Amino acid sequence: MTIATPVSPAIRTLDDAHSDLTFAQWSHRLTDPALPAHTLGRYGEAATCQWLRERSWHILDVNWRTRYGEIDIIALTPHRTIVFVEVKTRRTTRYGLPQEAVHPAKQMNLRRAATQWLAQQTPQGSAHRHPLRCHGGAGARRRSAHAPYSGGVLMAIGGALSVGLIGLKAFIIQLQAFISPGLPYFSIIGLPDASLSEARERVKSGCTAAGVAWPQTRVTVNMSPASLPKRGSSHDLAIAASVLSAQGIIDPECLTDTVVLGELNLDGTVLPINGLLPILLHVRNQAVRRVVVPRANRDEAELVDGVDVAYVSHVGELMEMYGAQAKVAAPRASVPVDSADQAFAPMADVGDMRDVVDQDGAKRALQTAAAGGHHVLMMGPPGTGKTMLASRFPGIMAPLTEDEQSEVASIRSLSGTLRSFGISDVPPFEAPHHTATVPALVGGGSGLGKPGAVTRAHRGVLFMDEAPEFAPRALQTLRKPLESGAVAVSRAKGTTFYPARFQLIMAANPCPCGFGYGTGERCTCRERDRIRYFNRLSGPILDRIDIQVEVNPVRRIGALCTDPGPSSAQMREQVVHARSVAQARFRAQGWTCNAQASGAWLREHTPSAVLAMVNAALASQRLSLRGADRSMRLAWTLCDLDDCGEPTVDHMAQAIALRTKELT
Repeated sequence: MTIATPVSPAIRTLDDAHSDLTFAQWSHRLTDPALPAHTLGRYGEAATCQWLRERSWHILDVNWRTRYGEIDIIALTPHRTIVFVEVKTRRTTRYGLPQEAVHPAKQMNLRRAATQWLAQQTPQGSAHRHPLRCHGGAGARRRSAHAPYSGGVLMAIGGALSVGLIGLKAFIIQLQAFISPGLPYFSIIGLPDASLSEARERVKSGCTAAGVAWPQTRVTVNMSPASLPKRGSSHDLAIAASVLSAQGIIDPECLTDTVVLGELNLDGTVLPINGLLPILLHVRNQAVRRVVVPRANRDEAELVDGVDVAYVSHVGELMEMYGAQAKVAAPRASVPVDSADQAFAPMADVGDMRDVVDQDGAKRALQTAAAGGHHVLMMGPPGTGKTMLASRFPGIMAPLTEDEQSEVASIRSLSGTLRSFGISDVPPFEAPHHTATVPALVGGGSGLGKPGAVTRAHRGVLFMDEAPEFAPRALQTLRKPLESGAVAVSRAKGTTFYPARFQLIMAANPCPCGFGYGTGERCTCRERDRIRYFNRLSGPILDRIDIQVEVNPVRRIGALCTDPGPSSAQMREQVVHARSVAQARFRAQGWTCNAQASGAWLREHTPSAVLAMVNAALASQRLSLRGADRSMRLAWTLCDLDDCGEPTVDHMAQAIALRTKELT
């Protein structure tokens, strides 16, 4: 326990205590288990005096008695500050730490005794004042004069900034570390999850690896706003920075407008984090001067302009960045960093539509879907090319805009797959297995939900091969995102919203055995098996599918086969032209494709002859009201591909035929 005050010029400095033993020799004497208690205390005071002398402190007095008790040591620092030292020596911490014995009443008596000693040293009539500052704990660092007080004890508080994510929504987190007297304990408060609570061991070990003596008192780190849940290991480095600033190793003023991100390993190395891209996009619009990120995330951080980013690979580098000295050299080469040319893996080739033999009708249907943003169901026997057609579908879609690329990259960053895909204008392609569960499709997990396949397919394609083999409950969860373009994942700790505006492509066999086509001679399925097979695709799901197309078996291959048809590049060019026509038509509404057009607009602008055909289909119950709107959107897409001004009756007939294909 120390009490410090600036020295008055009237007080003379002298070193009237002398010892021929070094601090190490005194420390060795203290290890003798046969020492009586009073001798142990006397040796502890002598060892403390020698420790201070070795640091250029002058001993002014020892064991100075007053009515308020005894002051063990009175010393003068090299900076001309008088320090009143209370020494507590114990052989073991079984009954608590030595600093716990200096309770608030003892601290108050020490302050009164120090005031009395100063009054005796100052000449009468002098106007000098001696403000006292109380430091809790042996060897506590000297804090700045504006640090807050609590009950006469100086509170060691440090701070740092981090950023949390709930879905793709980022928010600033303010961390405050409080070092207070008490038994050694490290706690993190502010709704942390399990992985964030485990940061206590990572931070403690990482700081120790950098040569920092961890406080042998109570350390509390608060993460505000406390009402929002925090998760993940990306806050490890910010927690370490707040504790280091509370210890005085890093100046707290340096971190007031700096966001610190990174996961810590036990040896102090800083590991990469997920979700950095949406974090930096949010920070760019905030009053943040600098962002410190892991060096392994450098390629991702360089995608965002307008943010001052610093890179570290060890907690020791963070200390050196703000003027502190790390006693252990940071292993700068422990985390390899990709070069700029190899930052991301190249995008996989999606293939060409010419690779698919025949199937001109299916190719035309997919081109229509790409031009208008429509959903597709392909039905046909095994081996006819359904999967090949679907996998090449992204190659004929319109390229993503810069904003759409940013959305897709943010989702991939959050999912930890950005390094595998990089930034590209090719729409994403997701193909979950038919055994996928509901959380795997729409998102889930403990605490706050994580993105599922429908979110990873945002602005791209969700391909469900063998669609009737999916669990009915999993298929029904697609109804909401197909209509709204978003998904809400509700869990115990809150609701997370994710974008999910994708194009759905389903593929199905005509029956469980796959041979129920043509005359059906090879089919071995019973009628009830066929009905049960397709009943998994419920009416509400099929009503949201705009195009249903048959993929028939190929009858002939070889050099004499028909022309392979247009390439993906040629089909994509026509799709881009049709999209530009639709965007020009919907410029006032802000829509980008026909699939986004509202029913009111369609009924107002569709020609009356075409509406008469739609009304006839409604009257015969061939179309539902939702199906009528979707058929009109499909007719407008066919019109754009043919470069017509408005849909004709032929376009409407094609749209109804594509939509109402029978499945049995």
